[in-house]
Amino acid sequence: MADLATADIGMPEQGPTLGMPRHHMAIFAGLFAFMLVAPFFLYPVFLMKVMCFALFACAFNLLLGYGGLLSFGHAAFFGSASYVSAHAAKVWGLTPELAVLSGTVVAALLGLVIGALAIRRQGIYFAMVTLAFAQMIFFFSVQAPFTGGEDGIQAVPRGRLLGILDISADRTFYFFVLAVTFAGLLVIYRIIHSPFGHILKAIRENEPRSVSLGYRVNRYKLAVFVMSATLAGLAGATKALVFQLASLTDVYWTMSGEVVLMALLGGMGTVFGPIAGAAIVVTLQNYFATFGAWVTVIEGVVFVVGVLLFREGIVGVLSRWLRKPL
Repeated sequence: MADLATADIGMPEQGPTLGMPRHHMAIFAGLFAFMLVAPFFLYPVFLMKVMCFALFACAFNLLLGYGGLLSFGHAAFFGSASYVSAHAAKVWGLTPELAVLSGTVVAALLGLVIGALAIRRQGIYFAMVTLAFAQMIFFFSVQAPFTGGEDGIQAVPRGRLLGILDISADRTFYFFVLAVTFAGLLVIYRIIHSPFGHILKAIRENEPRSVSLGYRVNRYKLAVFVMSATLAGLAGATKALVFQLASLTDVYWTMSGEVVLMALLGGMGTVFGPIAGAAIVVTLQNYFATFGAWVTVIEGVVFVVGVLLFREGIVGVLSRWLRKPL
């Protein structure tokens, strides 16, 4: 009940939450160091895909793992940002950072509109409302003239960073994606370990008590929904430039299902769990691509085995074994 006690006084817990714990700093530093040298040994586009989906999964985990809100429509924010970013880069000729920013802003606005309506319901009804809105975005993407329909937006230029540095090459663009991803992850980390984050956990654990303490619960839910949508949009906007393509796959309902799988497999409510889950799922998709439609079956088997063996997620179980929050 530490989270509720924290919420009672509206202040963060004392101790390591006031600063990043040493083991968290070590993990972030080690991960960053590995990703710095990884493109010299592994395919950069594969690594960039992992980073984009890791950010997407962490954004979703912020909503589900810490806000307690299960959304089946996060593909709407990921995909809409992807389309806007691709259109901004190809048609408007914006530089990559402005193209990514434009997609992220659109995702934030979309999250504000959808969130304001969805938070009026709870539980499975909330999930179904988000799914319904996501399907509306999908059908809009099929019909809208600027999305290219089933062909999507292809041959999206990566352009020059700040209008100066050419980052069109995969290995050069990789470091732009690395910077965006780690910036997003650190923002999520700060949100989780802020007083706002502790109140979110209190609402997740005992919403009636939080209401009785005077917190305007719906405002906190809307705030975390918009934050999650914004960061999901950041991932989608970056992904469009990575593959130089925005397609219907980005807004299809299966994309929402994949991000749920990543968060649960890695460890819902953990900092590093969604990163591990995204890395596993993307790796399976990449290296088992030759199996065609059977990739989905393989993912399903991995998910079932993971849930049976690691009910708290892979990182969640490791955290319990090590007795340290991960």
